[in-house]
Amino acid sequence: MNLSDPRQKAAIDAAVSLINKTAASVADRVSDLLGTLSLSATKTAERDALLAAQFDLRRNMAAFHLTFRDTLRECITKDLAPRADGRRRLEATDWQSLSLVDDNEVEQKLYADRIATQIAQECEWEQAEVSSHMSALLNAARRDEDRNPLRPASIGLATYRAIEAASAQPEPRKLLAREMGLALSKAMKPCYADILRDLQARGVKSAGLSVRAGDGPGFHLPGVNSGYATLQHSEYRSTGGFAPSSGFGPQDSPAPPYARGPGLAGLPPAAAGSAAGALPRADQGLRGGSAQGAADMQLMALLRRLNTLASRPGELDPPPLASSARGAFHSTGRPGLPGMTADSRFPRGASIGGGSASGSGSLYGDKLTGLMAVNLIRAHREELMQASSGKLDHMVIDVVGSLFDQILSDPRVPPQMARQIARLQLPVLRVAMHDSTFFSSRRHPVRRFVNRIASAACAFDDFADGPGKELLDRVRQLVQEIVEGDFDQIELYTAKLGELEQFIAAQTQGQVQHTPAAATLESKESELRIQQRYMLQLSTALKPMSLPPYLREFVAQVWSQALVLAVRRDGAGSDRYARFKRAGRDLVMSVQPKGSPVLRKKFLMQLPQLMKDLNEGLALIGWPEAAQKAFFAQLLPAHAESLKAPPMSELDHNLLAKQIEAVFNTTIPGVESLSVADVVPEVDSEVIERRFTPEEAKQVGLVEESAVDWSGSVDIEIEGGDGGDTHPGELSGAEDSAPIDLGLDINLDLTPSDPPEPSRGPQLMDHIKLGFAYQMQLKDEWQKVRLTYVSPGRSFFVFSRGKKHQETISMTARMLSRMCETGRMRAFESAYLIERATARARKQLAALKASPTKH
Repeated sequence: MNLSDPRQKAAIDAAVSLINKTAASVADRVSDLLGTLSLSATKTAERDALLAAQFDLRRNMAAFHLTFRDTLRECITKDLAPRADGRRRLEATDWQSLSLVDDNEVEQKLYADRIATQIAQECEWEQAEVSSHMSALLNAARRDEDRNPLRPASIGLATYRAIEAASAQPEPRKLLAREMGLALSKAMKPCYADILRDLQARGVKSAGLSVRAGDGPGFHLPGVNSGYATLQHSEYRSTGGFAPSSGFGPQDSPAPPYARGPGLAGLPPAAAGSAAGALPRADQGLRGGSAQGAADMQLMALLRRLNTLASRPGELDPPPLASSARGAFHSTGRPGLPGMTADSRFPRGASIGGGSASGSGSLYGDKLTGLMAVNLIRAHREELMQASSGKLDHMVIDVVGSLFDQILSDPRVPPQMARQIARLQLPVLRVAMHDSTFFSSRRHPVRRFVNRIASAACAFDDFADGPGKELLDRVRQLVQEIVEGDFDQIELYTAKLGELEQFIAAQTQGQVQHTPAAATLESKESELRIQQRYMLQLSTALKPMSLPPYLREFVAQVWSQALVLAVRRDGAGSDRYARFKRAGRDLVMSVQPKGSPVLRKKFLMQLPQLMKDLNEGLALIGWPEAAQKAFFAQLLPAHAESLKAPPMSELDHNLLAKQIEAVFNTTIPGVESLSVADVVPEVDSEVIERRFTPEEAKQVGLVEESAVDWSGSVDIEIEGGDGGDTHPGELSGAEDSAPIDLGLDINLDLTPSDPPEPSRGPQLMDHIKLGFAYQMQLKDEWQKVRLTYVSPGRSFFVFSRGKKHQETISMTARMLSRMCETGRMRAFESAYLIERATARARKQLAALKASPTKH
């Protein structure tokens, strides 16, 4: 269950708990009742069936409770899930989709519907009141029985599935369904009453009656502007719910009647002298009690209408400049206010046109002429103001409109993607008006979805073909599904954000996944993980032996690497692996006391080959020279001391030799034995780099640590020339954290409480994401790169740069972390799109307050 407000989840969880308790109590009573009925049964078959049903129910009572609880939760989750598109799409159905309905499914539906009907008939009034309150609780556009998560149909289905889990025989099932239906219908009446009292105690109020504005034939066809509309049936509308301004209950002050503005085809205008004059007398009374609900419905209808109009080709394209009406809206003809000229650094040759104007009473008075798409909120400001109610709603309209002024003029967002973001203006406005956390949380799904689109687009320079076009097409599809779906449901944005993340991950990883570079990097990472597991095995095996600490550490942590590499490159049957195993065994025995002449002679004969094998193995793994000198400085005196120490008994010597032989005969793990628990060890980048052959390093574009001048200073970065990019740390000043004040009796705090994600510094290493663009200082110059691949253990990172002929850049996790720490790696965006837009809007407002008008 995914609800936007935790109070909603708490209320529904409390209701579900009451239903589960009622079902459990009914099951116990039915079990006792079946035994009583069996005593009075006159027929043997009937008595046997009742006893069998009682036996199955008692024996499987736990399965009954579990199945009922799980099925009810599934039904509720399905009812609360957003519906992306309510229209039926026949073209999406193919012959494979057709199948015969199983007899069990028909029987299940038959008995589930029968139980639901019994509950609905017995609890008609109680469940209707609960349904009305649930509509208010969930902020539904209207009371829809099919979306009521606590409706009898869900309880009936859960009951019969629980019966199926309790009994496998058809006759006992029928008896249980009959008795459970009768008993549950009686018990649900007080249960619904308890749920209703709980909702009322939580401040949830019943949905009032309101008038639904019906539309004429063909009203929803794109581009229809017929002016035909009728007022059809009345229905319930949620006016309770969780209003942003007053918590659980409805807003305190009634909203003024909605008077439709000009240019709204299909909606009848209000009669002169009376805001409700166009309504029948019978409907005026309904409207007086639910003005807020009617206004909310009409606002939603207006937003969908404007979305339909804006979806026509060319509607969001900025108009060309005209000498007589520079900066005027082509949709309304209203001129903009002078004060801000077109940005001379407008990117990629996009057309510069007046896409915005500030109407009277708007938040910002200056003019933006560099918009990459029309600001629909500005263009239809009067209509939106009239369709909304309350000062807070009007302020949100102006704030969101001003944010899109900045979003659609942001030079870091490509024009092609900016036009897709522009299609989300009205859905974003709808969410902002009904969910105050849109402004207070950077983790809000709508903010994250818009920011993710912009960030992914920044990584591409070409959208005509290739991966850039694939991303643009996918974003266009996701935006279309939002615009046509329930765009006032937060869950819809969460789902689309997940789909976008999956697409970006598949696209970026796919560019490298099937190349030799990916195979090479994964092979190196597998070596590191196998080495880590084998090191732990050797450490455990050597722990009981009496060895010098430095030698135990060397064998387990260093020589284990040489053994793993020998197996990975030459195989378990190779001569090098056999020599390395013998060298490890001889190394441990070389420090043991040698009292007899035979042992001394054997040691002196083995020593040259031992030193040769040790040097070969250390060179293979690239162990640093300083570490080698420190190790041999301890090993050679130990050899000399072993020749003078008291001799071991022959038995002790042979036992130790057998133990060491068994340790090094342990099979080295293979790739197939690795699991999630096998982590990648922390190894110096220099050590890892030496494991790449020159051909492999060139193939993956490996950047070695020695290729970077770490002692040099980092050049001052120029922020891309957008004139408004602000580092997240700069958004915490006093002038930026104050609420926006429009001269009203309420303020709107646009400062999110959660901290921003870092765009530079050591913390950036933990926040880098696939598909994002970054700036990296390589070869003494800043280069724009895109993260295209991360190895499964996050030990290797692959970036790409260039337009047509892309260059691959790979580096180890340790080197990338060092790049972040020294400032040589930073995000291409110093802040996400909405955060940048908010910062620029604040600066614009501060400039307006600093220069008061002369009047």
